[in-house]
Amino acid sequence: MKLDKTITDLKSNIFLLPLFLIFCIDGWADTGIQKESREPPAKGAIESSIRKGIDFLVSDQNKNGSWGSARNTKGLNIYAPVPGAHDAFRAAITAMCVTALIETDAAKSDISAKESLAKGEKWLLENLGSIRRANHDAIYNVWGHAYGISALVAMHKKEVSDNSRKLKIEDAIKHQIKMLQKYESVDGGWGYYDFRYQTKQPSSSSISFTNSTALVALKAAQEIGIDVPERLTRRAFNATKRQQKPDFSYAYGEYLKMRPMRGINLPGGSLGRSQACNIALRMWGDEKITDKVMDTWLDRLWARNGWLSIGRKRPIPHESWFGVAGYFYYYGHFYAALCIESLEDKKNANYHKGQLAAVILPLQEKEGSWWDYPFYSYHRPYGTAFALMTLSRCL
Repeated sequence: MKLDKTITDLKSNIFLLPLFLIFCIDGWADTGIQKESREPPAKGAIESSIRKGIDFLVSDQNKNGSWGSARNTKGLNIYAPVPGAHDAFRAAITAMCVTALIETDAAKSDISAKESLAKGEKWLLENLGSIRRANHDAIYNVWGHAYGISALVAMHKKEVSDNSRKLKIEDAIKHQIKMLQKYESVDGGWGYYDFRYQTKQPSSSSISFTNSTALVALKAAQEIGIDVPERLTRRAFNATKRQQKPDFSYAYGEYLKMRPMRGINLPGGSLGRSQACNIALRMWGDEKITDKVMDTWLDRLWARNGWLSIGRKRPIPHESWFGVAGYFYYYGHFYAALCIESLEDKKNANYHKGQLAAVILPLQEKEGSWWDYPFYSYHRPYGTAFALMTLSRCL
């Protein structure tokens, strides 16, 4: 009866009714805990899909060993001052592709994949150390530093016989950590724009999912024995916690933390971020990120996948419902895979693996790629890398 009266009252003010309906869709009338079951993939489907994805990465690699370019443009392009922005994009995406080839064990059974991986690793070791801030307000290089660390850690784990090469990789990781220190926001964490004061140490607002990406990479580096500055991770952790809401959705960036009910900060808007933020905080000791929190947000991802998918392949960032941008799609599912890995209940983890694979497999393009946002020539390799790293965790 109370709900009926509320709706009746709202009908008297037609301007409030759409807002009420959005809140009902996004959490007031739905806890997001329900199970959404999809048919698990047929036997061998994941392996076959991974094989096609690997073949695509091999065929899409640049001659110099990198992936991606600025050549494919559209009417509306992301702000990317040359050459620094594209140096950063190419470094981050090459790092992701190298990690994907390592994690899928592609080189063990395929000579072309082995050669591709060797070229990618060589390019990273020669070029990753030179990426910098593009200009006073574009700091895309932080993505290259974070994903570069992840790739270098994967390379380090793979290398078993050449100790001098392992030491070279360790030096490269340490340099990338120094770069993250250099480009850390004055408030802790990292942003990829500085639209405040464009200071030497960025005055940018930290961005929740950028922080999380770097924290996950830094934890991987720490686990192979690299010294990671406690101050750096503590400040990034705290900056992310300041953006956390009680339901474990996260503000897009710290500059929006005082607008918690803005669409992009609601659970629907956080659907591609919460997994990354949750796993990053859990890795760095947040005891509030329990299995129940992980399970709830994984269930929410399956049940509300349509909301996230509406933004997929749209050319304008944040034009979809709840301010969702296309580039959150495969990003969110990759970090969901990391959340699944962390679950203590293995039966429940296997259930979520099946749900995750069932979402990703049908979206593979005919040529073997996955992509979610038209982004120069970077979108197919980064989408494919995310999907391969995701599916390798569903086996």
